Amino acid sequence: MTRVTIALPPCPYDAVIENGLLHRSGEILRVLFSAIFNAKHERLFIVTVPPVRHKWGKKLTASLSAAGFVPKILEMPDGERHKKLATVERLSEQLSRLGADRNSVIVAFGGGVVGDVTGLLSSLYMRGLELVQIPTTVLAQVDASIGGKTGVNLRAGKNLVGTFHHPRMVLIDPTVLTTLPDREFRAGLYEALKCGVIGKPELFRALETVDAKKLRRDPAKLEWIIAESVRLKAEVVSSDERENGLRRVLNLGHTIGHALEAETSYRHFLHGEAVAWGMIASARIASAVHRIDQAGASRITDAVRALGPLPKVQSRSRDILRLLKSDKKTRNGVVHFVLPREIGKVEIANDVPEQVVIEAVDELRRLSR
Repeated sequence: MTRVTIALPPCPYDAVIENGLLHRSGEILRVLFSAIFNAKHERLFIVTVPPVRHKWGKKLTASLSAAGFVPKILEMPDGERHKKLATVERLSEQLSRLGADRNSVIVAFGGGVVGDVTGLLSSLYMRGLELVQIPTTVLAQVDASIGGKTGVNLRAGKNLVGTFHHPRMVLIDPTVLTTLPDREFRAGLYEALKCGVIGKPELFRALETVDAKKLRRDPAKLEWIIAESVRLKAEVVSSDERENGLRRVLNLGHTIGHALEAETSYRHFLHGEAVAWGMIASARIASAVHRIDQAGASRITDAVRALGPLPKVQSRSRDILRLLKSDKKTRNGVVHFVLPREIGKVEIANDVPEQVVIEAVDELRRLSR
């Protein structure tokens, strides 16, 4: 078992990573919430999607019930296009009908979309309920479940409505990834690779040579990759909770990645795939503005592409540039990019010429052919 602390006052919390952890989730949460619950009030409301409920719901509810909880499941539709305020409203109505009150706990049991939507729901319902994250995708385990960001999308862009609402605990069981489709598994590895570029060179080296299919059959190595990614994010978030400085480095690949998602109405790319293209674009931009040498930029591009095929980029450069203007990482009309300087070191730049961005997106289309 690996336990990583996200050291945020006044309520630091742990991410616990271990194969088979789902079966012990009830006893772990019983200890965690022993000071909150009494024998007459032990309700947990689990928000999930049908595929996760079908494959893993019984194991989770059995563990919770055995520990004395009374779990109730709420389902939301699967997919990024359902990451919107209307979904939060529907779930809030369900919570009300089911009798959720100020002492209830909400459990996010799913991927990044479930975690973001459920996090926002728990921050808003009755002005804030306790939250537990139990992520079931690689992307959610290495990134989305850590750090307290919640959010939903608008037509204008991704995650434009959200809050900071940290969970009381994150329970990460890599075993649940055995039922994840290959494409979603790879999509999460791009986020782990991002952590390597930002500040974990050893993690990057492990991923640039990994065979994704073999990794699925190596639980020890997969657990290590997840734990190293969580450690990186915990270090950054603990230093900068509200993204006023250091935490912005976690947006490597996300500036153009978010624009690609929005331009295709969140139907063409999985989030990790869009971030993968965004990292390639960032490497290309960094090389063009002399932040990284060509060998370093090529190494990042090669590592991304070695993990597996990516959906084609067909968006026009001018359309991406327009969407960048509404990205929440844009400050006073100036687009900020996270650019690699070397493997394990990045910087934030606000002096990237528009023509360089256009050329980077053109390069993505060329690589897509």
